[in-house]
Amino acid sequence: MEREIIQTLDGSTTIQIKEWDECYHSKHGAIQEAKHVFIKNGLSLFENREVSILEIGFGTGLNAFITFLEGPKMNQSIEYVGVEAYPISSEELMSMNYVEELKATGQKGLFEKMHQCSWDEKMQLSEEFSLMKRKQLFEEIDDCDQYDLIYFDAFGYRVQPELWSTAIFKKMYDALKTNGVLVTYAARGVVKRSMIEVGFTVEKLEGPPGKREMFRARKP
Repeated sequence: MEREIIQTLDGSTTIQIKEWDECYHSKHGAIQEAKHVFIKNGLSLFENREVSILEIGFGTGLNAFITFLEGPKMNQSIEYVGVEAYPISSEELMSMNYVEELKATGQKGLFEKMHQCSWDEKMQLSEEFSLMKRKQLFEEIDDCDQYDLIYFDAFGYRVQPELWSTAIFKKMYDALKTNGVLVTYAARGVVKRSMIEVGFTVEKLEGPPGKREMFRARKP
């Protein structure tokens, strides 16, 4: 499918899939969305401790990079696993302006390293942050009681409803430790019902710019 780089309303870039009219991030602001959904309503719950994170949809690496930058502010040691079946190209990577927009030019090499490091190998990017990228379909995930936090950042229900199914959320539930948390930008009723069906307790929160609501789910 044809993909193009577009600029979102906060100045940061994303990738748009033309046939689907679907973007990797919110058109209202890629960085704003990532910080609101995954940092403010996810990562910040785990201050002053070790935290293991599973990202569903590694994509452009934006969520991983922001997590790397924010972790030290919250005194965290982070093990980060990003699952992605269809990695972006090196040309697309070079078109992303996250380093500049996040005022993190000193970490440009690290952002590139996140994309260049080998798949299925754990890479220690700093004393407090390790990354493993797994090239696999979400349906193939079979982790058990392993993560404190899941960033659920799959393409939207409108274009890929199968990624928001009860079967997928059962895998997410199983992958989390007790009291683990899943955060996502989504707020559809059908998504909430699937989450509840597999055992999650779900709360509706204020959404990022341009979106009224989002979900945070917890494994009791």
